Amino acid sequence: MQKLLVLLVSSLLLSYFPVFSQEHYTIRGKVVDSTTQQALNGASVFCQNTTFGVITNADGEFSITLPRGGYDLVVSYTGYQSSEQRINASVTEPLLIQMLAKDKSMESVTVAGSNEVPDGWTKYGGFFQEQFFGTTENAAQCVLENPEALRFFYSKKRNRLKVLAKEDLRIVNNALGYRIRYQLDSLSFEYATKVSTFSGYPFFENMTGTEEQDKKWYANRRKAYRGSKLHFMRSWHDSTIQQQAFALEKVNPDSRDFESTPIENYYDSSFYFSDSSIVDVSLTGKFRIIYRGEMPDPKFVRYYKLPSHIRVQLSVLDIRDAFVIEENGYWYEQADLINSGYWSYERIAEALPYDYTPPRE
Repeated sequence: MQKLLVLLVSSLLLSYFPVFSQEHYTIRGKVVDSTTQQALNGASVFCQNTTFGVITNADGEFSITLPRGGYDLVVSYTGYQSSEQRINASVTEPLLIQMLAKDKSMESVTVAGSNEVPDGWTKYGGFFQEQFFGTTENAAQCVLENPEALRFFYSKKRNRLKVLAKEDLRIVNNALGYRIRYQLDSLSFEYATKVSTFSGYPFFENMTGTEEQDKKWYANRRKAYRGSKLHFMRSWHDSTIQQQAFALEKVNPDSRDFESTPIENYYDSSFYFSDSSIVDVSLTGKFRIIYRGEMPDPKFVRYYKLPSHIRVQLSVLDIRDAFVIEENGYWYEQADLINSGYWSYERIAEALPYDYTPPRE
């Protein structure tokens, strides 16, 4: 798992990417074996989808300081199941994280009964990168440094490809200037529906580059942020949806062509409640998200057979249950919000950490 999660940022990058909030809070805790209560030295403790991470000391203790907002705190250690829990500034007491040892006997049984493809990377490597990185210009600049970590399983009965990883994926995004450690749970592709899904825990590290590279990363990060799901969630939290060039429409449930009805008030008290630093949204159903601040990628327009004259980015958000948005744009429960359209088209190659802050307009 993550061996050393230390963030090194040059003064130039700090001037480009200011901290999202000047207010911070500190999470402290201890990581132990759940059976023996023995401290685990060198455990990886990080907030997934951020650049914040540390390792535990000889006593299994850690301390991590974060900008205000919500995060998923992930703890991993070789031979143990990863632990995950949601945190925010309301967590004031030290955490005791008890790690469960992996059941190796069950793992061997699973492998023995699998449909693993022996030459999986040769057969499916390119396809995996398309599903994982995407097919944008940024995706072409992403490199997977350890493809040998991947294992490919094809089920003829289910007509499904499933990809697992033996270790963290090491990714270099030369377009955005990040190194990413991605703890992949799995990636699945259903051939019948052409739908792919993947989940896991990414950890970002800023790359150090030349002045020219820094300027390129600055511009590319800004472009990736504009219209993204992170951008939209922050806009909804801050009640600035219109100002940020977004629009929100309710998709008519009986329509086959995704006909939709504009929502007159995005902050109606019947479903939108702001309490201190968090916002509760109690809408459910499918919603069309329109972003007018940037043109869609021509590849996206061609792939979805949209009119060539389209000038907006279109995404569909399927909200299964009420959810909460924290001030840094983190939302939960994340499994209750399923997106398709433009947000689905832009994958890991366009991903930004929660602590990314766009430049002031």
